[in-house]
Formats: sequence, structure tokens, C-alpha cells
Amino acid sequence: MKLDMKKTFILGLGFFGINLLWPVYNAFVPIMLEQYTTKATLIGLIMTIDNLFAVIFQPIFGAMSDRTKSRFGRRMPYILIGMPISALLFSLIPYTNSLATLMITIIIMNFMMSVYRAPTVALMPDITPSPLRSKANGIINFMGGLAAVIAYLFGGLLYRTNPSYPFHLSTVVMLMALFILFVFIKENTDFTVEKKKTKEKNKDVGKTRSLVFLLLAVFFWFSGYNAVETFFSLYAQYVLNIDPSNASILLSIFSASFLVFAIPSGYIGTKFGRRKTILTGVTGVFLTFTPLIFIKTVPLISVLFVLGGFFWALININSYPMVVEIAPKNGVGAYTGYYYFFSASSAVLSPILFGFIKDIIGSYGILFFYSVIAFAIALFCMTFVKHGDVELDEEKKLALEINN
Repeated sequence: MKLDMKKTFILGLGFFGINLLWPVYNAFVPIMLEQYTTKATLIGLIMTIDNLFAVIFQPIFGAMSDRTKSRFGRRMPYILIGMPISALLFSLIPYTNSLATLMITIIIMNFMMSVYRAPTVALMPDITPSPLRSKANGIINFMGGLAAVIAYLFGGLLYRTNPSYPFHLSTVVMLMALFILFVFIKENTDFTVEKKKTKEKNKDVGKTRSLVFLLLAVFFWFSGYNAVETFFSLYAQYVLNIDPSNASILLSIFSASFLVFAIPSGYIGTKFGRRKTILTGVTGVFLTFTPLIFIKTVPLISVLFVLGGFFWALININSYPMVVEIAPKNGVGAYTGYYYFFSASSAVLSPILFGFIKDIIGSYGILFFYSVIAFAIALFCMTFVKHGDVELDEEKKLALEINN
């Protein structure tokens, strides 16, 4: 049993395109919104439109892709429609000249993103054997992490030159990634789409319980993470007194650390088990973010971001493979949708909740306190998760050890 590195790397290019877009979106769109309103609650509300659409539409399109039959495969039709349209709309964001036109562009762009995100992610378990999914997810997220570093680092530099340049860079890269995916990833079109058997024997109570608590943990750790990612540019501006463009460079340290440890995290999850690895990661982020409640010096923040990126990789690389491990054979797209329903729900509610709390308290200084509470709840939920690791017989274990 060996991982197809070429296919996995090419699939990672799709994630590269997606992950180049979101850091630019989260870093610079709040600054554009501040031209029209200073209310953090309203900014948070607008910034959750993307995740609101993800909550509504990603589970639908993920499940639809499970049942799709075409000459391009199950997932590719959604990618071919959604990716180019969303990329082109993204490039128009800096040219909007009112709150209304900015919101219309954001709404249509994010709907098209919702069309293809779950089908793109579901390609990984489609082409990867179950025991190797953490490793594959590590490589794919390495590509996504590389995109985030490029976006934060060069995005800040490009933004200083011209606010539209980071948006143009993301658009060009997304279109290139689409072309490479279409040419090199060939889905198996010889399959039968199984009709849903009403109440399949997959109703294992233990698995269902594990799935529920795992998805709740996903919700809470993304609540903590998304609040920091969404509001850090404003936190840096008003609490740390540094330029927003430098804030994006500071965030690139966290992303760079995630990037460095993405592939090792997949191997760690394969060797020691996904559950143990995730528990270590959630505990680590909790312990890393706690000092950031009090620390305001950039060098110390940088060091803690390095540690935080490592622990975030342990969580992020192994959580999605745990979810699809519980999925029935022809339900990978639907379970991918569940995963994104909970992660996107947190991104809808968390910025609004934090913005509301900030408006009451009057300071962005509570950002990391808020995040730490969310990670503590995620850790509590993970203690109830008992399924999602791969169970191998001795022969398969030996084969994996030899390949490792």
C-alpha cells in the first residue's frame, strides 16, 4: 500500500488555489469594509457571508457530487463551473466603490466557491486508500499552507504598492490550478451510483456519538482560529499599533509553521493515531494562545505563532480523515459536506459573536482570550471521540511500516 505522490501533489494544487484566495480575503476585505463602517459587529457579519453560503450549500453540493455521473467524473463538473467564475469575481472586489457593490460581488463569488469546495476536498479520499489519508492530507495541506504564506507575505507587500494586486495574483493562480487539475486528475467514470439504502446497517451508536463530538470539536477549534484570522489585522492595528500590511506578514509566521509541519503531522497521525495527535494539537494551541492574552511584543508573538502553527497542523491534517473514516462508502462527499458545515458554521457565528463582545467591551484586546475559551471547549469534546482511527490487520500494518 503506497501513496501516489504525483496525484496527491497535483490535487494539492487545487488547494493551493483556494488557500491563496482566503488569506487575501480575510486580511484586506475588513480594511476595505472599514471605509464604509466602523462597527465591528457589521464587519464581522459581512465577513461571514462566505461561511454562511458554505454552511447552506457545501453539504448540498458535496452530497450531489456523490450521486453525479458524467464523462468528467463525479467531482470535476463542480470544479469546472465554480472555480473560474469565483476567481474572476474575486479580482473585481478592489474595484467596488460602495458597500452595496462590494457585498453583491462577495455574495456571488462565495456562492460559486461553495459549488466546488466540497467536491474538490472529496477528491482526496476518492483517490487515496484509508490508511494513507492523513499523509495525503498532510501533503495537500502543505500546498494550501504554502499558498497562505505566499498570500500573507507577498499580499502585504503587493497591497502597499496597489490594493488590487493581491486579488489579481490570487485570480491568476486559481485559474492555473484549475487547468492543471483538469488535465492531470482523471476520475474513474466507470462506477455505479448507489441509491441510498434507507437505513443502512451503518447505524453504529458508538460511531454516531464519535462523529457528533468530533464535528462539535471541529466547530469550536475553528471558532477560536477564525476569530484570530478575521480580526488579527484590526487587533494588530489598534492593540499592537502596527500597520495592517505588517500584520499580514506576522500572520505568515503562523502559516509558515503550519506549512513546515503539515507533512510530518500526517506521518505522526498515521504512526500514533489521529485521535491522540489531535488531542495533542488542541492542548498545544490552548497553551500557546494563553500567553498571547497578555503579551504585546512582536518578537514573542512571532515565537508563539511558530509553536501555534505546529499544533494547528496536528489538528487540521488529521481531523478531516477522521470524519471520512466514519463515512459509508458512497457518502464521502456528504460527510465532507458535514465537516464543512460545522467548520463554516463556526466561521459564520464566531466573528459575529466576537464583534458583538468587542463592541460591548470596546477593545480588540480580548481576541486571544476568546480564542483560548473556544479551544478549551474543543478539547473537552475530543475526549468523547472514540472512532475515526484506521483499524488495520497485522499484514497491512507491516506493509505500512515497510513503506514508511
